[in-house]
Amino acid sequence: MPTSSASTTDSARSSSNGGVQSLERAFDLLERMADAGGEVGLSELSASSGLPLPTIHRLMRTLVACGYVRQQPNRRYALGPRLIRLGESASRLLGTWARPYLARLVQETGETANMALLDGDEIVYVAQVPSKHSMRMFTEVGRRVLPHSTGVGKALLASFPPEEVRALLSRTGMPAATEKTITTPDGFLAALEEVRRNGYAIDDNEQEVGVRCLAVPVPDSPTAAAISISGPAGRVTEAATDKIVPMLQQVATELSEALASSTPTA
Repeated sequence: MPTSSASTTDSARSSSNGGVQSLERAFDLLERMADAGGEVGLSELSASSGLPLPTIHRLMRTLVACGYVRQQPNRRYALGPRLIRLGESASRLLGTWARPYLARLVQETGETANMALLDGDEIVYVAQVPSKHSMRMFTEVGRRVLPHSTGVGKALLASFPPEEVRALLSRTGMPAATEKTITTPDGFLAALEEVRRNGYAIDDNEQEVGVRCLAVPVPDSPTAAAISISGPAGRVTEAATDKIVPMLQQVATELSEALASSTPTA
């Protein structure tokens, strides 16, 4: 692995897959920073990445100059504000790519289909295709909700360690949207265990009275994502659940494969 004295041509060095090694390393460092909560020290990055400190320092200097990273007064490094614009644009594109898959869900289930991401401690809806029924659910794209009262929130947090879930819930609180909202960490963790056991999540009148939602995570998504269908409780019954969940899981798998390719299509 090159050190600072032997890597003056990092920007031109090719990696084994034909890419530029310094770019691959820079993006890897950004992802490691995000995984660490957005702020890290150079020694932490060196320990987690295996790169020597001089190499990391040079890459971070470049990222700081470009505005993608900023150095804090305590000498640690934090993700920079210039990443926000990239993230917002990527979220919009993700929603655009997902729409054909959501449209298929609407056609097959008859209910409104949604896609949501975990953004910090909140759920944000990035795409929706409405049902053709006159009585249908509508969630505005861009709307943010707390995860404890939603099917997509349960689907997204089911893979998180319990201590991380508890920490999130302590930051957000667990206000009751309806009488059926889960309002205790222990109750929510029990619900997540049920999600893992069943392979899907349910919001049963927990976010809005009279509405049921079924949700599954998008496997191996580049960012934590879930898709769902929502409709009146009188239509999204237990019998309907048995038919709808396999469709959700199939579409989530196909969407995952599309996102992993360079040209996602339905």
